[in-house]
Formats: sequence, C-alpha cells, structure tokens
Amino acid sequence: MRSTGIRRTVAALGVSALALTACGGNTDDSASGKTRITVNCMPPKSAKVDRGFFEEDVAAFEEQNPDIDVVAHDAFPCQDPKTFDAKLAGGQMEDVFYTYFTDARHVVDINQAADLTPYVKELKSYGTIQQQLRDIYTVDGKIYGVPRTGYSMGLIYNRALFEKAGLDPDRPPTTWAEVRTAARKIAGLGGGTVGYADYSAQNQGGWHFTAELYSQGGDVVSPDGKKATIDTPEGRAVLQTLHDMRWTDDSMGSKQLLVINDAQQLMGSGKLGMYLAAPDNIPILVKEKGAAYEDIAIAPMPGGRATLVGGDGYMVSKKASPAQIRAGLKWLDHMFLTPGDGFLGDYARAKRHDAPVGLPEPRLFTGAADAKDQQVKKANANVPVGNYQPFLDGNASLDMKIEPPHAQQIYSVLDGVVSAVLTKEDADIDRLLKDASGKIDGILARG
Repeated sequence: MRSTGIRRTVAALGVSALALTACGGNTDDSASGKTRITVNCMPPKSAKVDRGFFEEDVAAFEEQNPDIDVVAHDAFPCQDPKTFDAKLAGGQMEDVFYTYFTDARHVVDINQAADLTPYVKELKSYGTIQQQLRDIYTVDGKIYGVPRTGYSMGLIYNRALFEKAGLDPDRPPTTWAEVRTAARKIAGLGGGTVGYADYSAQNQGGWHFTAELYSQGGDVVSPDGKKATIDTPEGRAVLQTLHDMRWTDDSMGSKQLLVINDAQQLMGSGKLGMYLAAPDNIPILVKEKGAAYEDIAIAPMPGGRATLVGGDGYMVSKKASPAQIRAGLKWLDHMFLTPGDGFLGDYARAKRHDAPVGLPEPRLFTGAADAKDQQVKKANANVPVGNYQPFLDGNASLDMKIEPPHAQQIYSVLDGVVSAVLTKEDADIDRLLKDASGKIDGILARG
C-alpha cells in the first residue's frame, strides 16, 4: 500500500478501455542503433517541479548513454488500479514498469516479469540496497525487480497540542497504553480537538488494523499463508484499545468511517493529536493541509514489536529483450539508485525548489551508500530533523513486516471489523474476529 492512501483494487476492463490505455513498448529499435525502452511513473504536467526534474534527469541519462532512447509515460497515480492487471494481461505494460511491493509475487505468478537474476550484477547499486527490500522482489531465488523507495509506519503527532495538554513533545508515547493516556489529555482540551484518529473505510481500516496488530506482536496470516491469525489475544487487544478510546475515553471524536484525507485535514487544522502514517505524510500536512513543519513530529510505531513496511519499485516486462533489460537497469541506477543524486536523491536541487529535505524516509541504502546519502541529505536539510529523531531511534529495534498476501481483499474484510468497533458501542469483538477469520481463510484458500 501507498502510505499516502492510494489503494489498490483489481478491476476488469473491456477491450475498448484497454485500447485507450495501450502504451506498451517491447520494441528495442535495434535497427536504428539504439535500444528503446518505455518507462512509466513520470510525474504529470500538473506537477511542474517534479515533471521538470524527471525530464532533466532523463535527458542527462540519454546524453551519457547515446545508444539508449527512453520514452517516458506520465501517470498519477503511478499505478492505476483500474488498468494495471488489464495492461499486464494485454501485453500493454511499459518495458520498465512501476509496482507496489505487494504486486511483486502477483506479477511473477502470472508470468509477466523478466528474470533479472543474470543482469543485476551490472546494476552498480544493487548490493547497497537494504536486503529486506531486495527480498521483496526475489521469488524462489530469482530476482524480478528493483526497489525504489520504502516506508515504515509510525505515529505522527502534533507537538503544539502535546504542549498544550501538558505532555512532553520530546517524549512521545511508546506503548498503546501511553497513546491512550495522551489521547485523553489532548481530547480534554475541548473545542473539537481529537486525541487519536484512525481509518475505518475504503480498505484503510484493514490496513491500519494490520499495522496495529504487527505492533502488538501479532500477524494477519500464518507463515505459510494458508490461515488467518487475527482471532488471537493480539487481535483482541487492538480492537479493545480502539473500542476503549472511542467509547470509554471519548478521545477519538464522534465522526468515524474516516479515511486518510480526513485525518490529514484534522492534523493540518491543528485539531488532531495523533494518527498512524509514514513520514511522507508530513509534507502533505504542510503543503496541502495548513500545518507547520515545526509542529509536526513522528515517533516509532507504539508497542515496540514491529511495524508495517511498504514501498515501490520497478519490474521489467517479460517481453523485454536482453538489451532492453540492461538499458532499463542502467536507467534505474541513474534515476533512483545513486546516493545523493538523481530524481529522488538530488537534495540540493530539491532544496533550491523549496521541496522538503531531511525527512527520515525513504532510507533505501546500507553501508557507505547510506552514509553518503544521509550526509548529502543532512547538508541540505530544510525541515526540523530533530522532530523525527524518535522515529529513527525507535525503528532500529522494530521488526519490519510487509503487508499480508491478498492484502486488499483482506483489508476489505477487516474494514468491517474496525468500523463496527468504532461505530457500535456494544460491538462483539470476539464474534467480529471469528467471522472475519473465516472470511480471510476463504480468501487464502482461493489463492
């Protein structure tokens, strides 16, 4: 899942709709002496600064590699859930195409991804990428993709409200009991202030239930992916905490069935104390929702056990030629995988254009590559990096857990569980978990 709230659902398209979206390549154009690759996820024209960065970087790549022709297709979001599967099935996907982490195995299972194993040795940066992120695109020992960014969930909180409520903003909650206490104090400020907000619609409630279950040491499915594991003490603890904050403490407000934009609006307006999100929410809160960087901080996931991680990367079409695979990997190296440089890593350029520099994620690299990336980021930081130190410190001791298989179908089931607890004071938690567990078992059985 994207941490900013873009959700993935599978939809079937008719032939006419597919024809409109046809933009695949898979012709290497070797007769012209050049290898031609199509790529996606170019920012749309409406995002003028990012679009300019992208075009500038593609031009620089082509100048350095005159034998490669890059044809970029813009898109927002980078992966359209209404067309993704249809484009794959119809052979219309770009040669080098964007995927969420949760797509990797699916694309491999339907035999639409090129095996990159023989080629990654030519990817200069591959060995510097965090192993747990590389593993996401490794299936049965073969490499089918390259990570581009990664995120982990944490607790975003409003320092100003913490201070008003008599809480220490430099000591954010580290347990769910502390979250509950802090939420009560913040809600007690009155004036429509909400202590803690959570999602419960559009699959986002299930997404957050999963993150909260991880934080308690639980899991959604068994290690073999065959059975639900939510009907457990950890699952009940998640729902009981939400129930008690909503109905006993009255610290979550009366309006429920929230989605990510609702929480962002509340936080941006200074009316929300805490909600779960990744660091990429912070510039949205400031640039779009009216918050100030000085007021917004992030702490690690409460509970001290684990946190949900997600992110994205690129895969290569099954139809790509060896020359196109090599060209695509070179392009990825140039655009996204050079520490302190490229579309995502040129922090000096970002700072010149008033883009936020200094957020704690994404953190893609390890070792010397990470040190260089962090050094360049720190030198160009234009946000209060101290506000994010608790997140960095706390994450070091957490397990990083990816989303479950069949995530969107499972999240849809869990949405009903979370929404029931937050809208019905007499919700039967044991019954909700038992029923949801049966439905998830059915999803897993169907594969």
